[in-house]
Amino acid sequence: MGTLILPQALAIALLKNPELSAYSSEIRAQEAASLQASLVPNPVFGANAANFGNSVIRGFDGDAVTLQLSQLIELGGKRAARTTAADLTKQLAAWDYEAKRADILTLVTQGFIDVLISQQRLALTQQMQALAQQTYDSTAARVQAGKVSPVEESKAKIALSSAQIEFQRTLRELEAAKKRLAATWGSNSPHFEQVSGNLETLEPPPSLDSLLQRLSDNPDLARWATEITQRQALVDVEKSKAIPDLTATVGASKYLMPNDYALLVGFSLPIPVFDRNQGRIEEVQQRLNKAEDERRSAEVRIQTALNTAYQRLAAAYAEVNALHQDILPNAQTTYNAASEGYRLGKFGFLDMLDAQRTLFSTQHQHLQAEAEYHKALADVERLIGGSPNPSPKAP
Repeated sequence: MGTLILPQALAIALLKNPELSAYSSEIRAQEAASLQASLVPNPVFGANAANFGNSVIRGFDGDAVTLQLSQLIELGGKRAARTTAADLTKQLAAWDYEAKRADILTLVTQGFIDVLISQQRLALTQQMQALAQQTYDSTAARVQAGKVSPVEESKAKIALSSAQIEFQRTLRELEAAKKRLAATWGSNSPHFEQVSGNLETLEPPPSLDSLLQRLSDNPDLARWATEITQRQALVDVEKSKAIPDLTATVGASKYLMPNDYALLVGFSLPIPVFDRNQGRIEEVQQRLNKAEDERRSAEVRIQTALNTAYQRLAAAYAEVNALHQDILPNAQTTYNAASEGYRLGKFGFLDMLDAQRTLFSTQHQHLQAEAEYHKALADVERLIGGSPNPSPKAP
């Protein structure tokens, strides 16, 4: 693969991410558990022989062979309660899958941004290295012509070496970012050469209040409605277990000596004197109370996370605009003037070098602010379950 775009990276991660695959397997496991919970208990077949080896009893009523069939009859709505709880557990597994899916998409998006920004930094450091080389060549020529001091050639050499070191560092950062991105779909090495995207498209963030109203779409919050219902279903399951089950038995005995038959009908029912399942009922009730507290805690945590991500988004948006509209043009103008003035002998080398460093520092800051904006945007999208600025629906 040559050039990778973000939709391709997202699709590959959804297909190949091992963590997401594990959550998918859990959903299928819960489907099987739901099926098992709906099944009726199997009947029990029994057989026994009596009076063998006792001649006294044998003479009285003869040897006997008894066959019987027993069936456990669940009372108190156990099977229905058990099935409902299993179905809700399956729904929870689906919510967990959605939450992990959103996490993976956010991780891929931010990893893609890291690669894209590293590529742009590499291009910037290449440009900086080329300018440092030109400055060194020009300064060396002027030293040989006797126009400037050899000290300036040494300074230009140091600036060139620094630019070369920065280029190598940025190159290693790019390779590391590419490997981190590939790891999001379970690959040990990237099979793409570069990524393609546009970081310059920025939209003003909407109000924080409008985003807070959309938190219900967050799967980490939406799952709690199912979680509470599932915990209540578990309470119902344990309450149903307090009602004893009936075991019905039907069978026949054959007496070998008189060659006669007798029908058997019976039932058994536990008497709930000591164990009324009160301990388990109290346990699941407390876990239901715990779930209520955890839901409130999750709401506070996610609202706080959204506020933090929103502030990062708003700050990055303001920073990018300030850099793009004012600071970057001024830095470029200052560098152009200092470079031309140095060429004409009006400015010293340090003036030109300082202007050059200021320009590249500002360009790096601009790239960093763009990256911060898009990463914060990905975090906001993860928290509200969609785009902060959704496209208007067609009429």
